[in-house]
Amino acid sequence: MIEGKAIILGNNIDTDQIYPGKYLPITDPVEMAPHALEGLAEDYSEKLKGAIIIAGKNFGCGSSREQAAISLKYAGVNAIVAESFARIFYRNAINQGILLCQVDKKPKAGDDDIISIDIDNSVIITPSEKVNFTPLPPFLLEIINRGGLIEYTRAILTEDE
Repeated sequence: MIEGKAIILGNNIDTDQIYPGKYLPITDPVEMAPHALEGLAEDYSEKLKGAIIIAGKNFGCGSSREQAAISLKYAGVNAIVAESFARIFYRNAINQGILLCQVDKKPKAGDDDIISIDIDNSVIITPSEKVNFTPLPPFLLEIINRGGLIEYTRAILTEDE
């Protein structure tokens, strides 16, 4: 079970809003984190630690920049719930170990509401409703549980020794 405060966003949140291009020269993930969602508002970085983002359609559209997912991970985002994700962002986020939950309809919640995600039963619980999400395949859940693709690969390689 994952729990966090909700941050409510709209449709078509692109990678430049998630991580503005002017910060692309920054390579340290810890230094990237304060700029997560800065393309929407500069006060988001304080709210992201332990948060669950709830968005509409096409979250992560735009460029293929990995920095968008990296900045959200290091800012402390617990999970992202959306009606749909841009394909490249989806895989970049999984590779960073971020839980993504795709829903048919955006859950009803307000900013700062406490949201829970029951991964085993594929259910998102808000103060006013329960919403099912598309279960992730076991191998993607394993990548997320290990903290990302690099950690997953290290574990696999060490198991083979």
